[in-house]
Amino acid sequence: MNKTELIAAMAEQSGLSKKDAEKALKAFTDVVAEQLKKEDKIQLVGFGTFEVSKRAAREGRNPQSGEVMNIPASKAPKFKAGKALKDMVNA
Repeated sequence: MNKTELIAAMAEQSGLSKKDAEKALKAFTDVVAEQLKKEDKIQLVGFGTFEVSKRAAREGRNPQSGEVMNIPASKAPKFKAGKALKDMVNA
């Protein structure tokens, strides 16, 4: 499912227009991104948790040359599914 299909499904299920569903989806993604940028955690009970995972700096190898290279520390967004969502998927 792509973004357009998601918006259409949201509009159909909620009774909103596609334009309003698109605004709601954009607002949701903007708020999640902004909170993760601040390193806050977003917990939606029954659905899951969005949080920031920190990766330490480490040494890696270039697969072509075998040369050792330093990989800098970074942060990555992470989603952990909640129990209700896991149960629904596995049902």
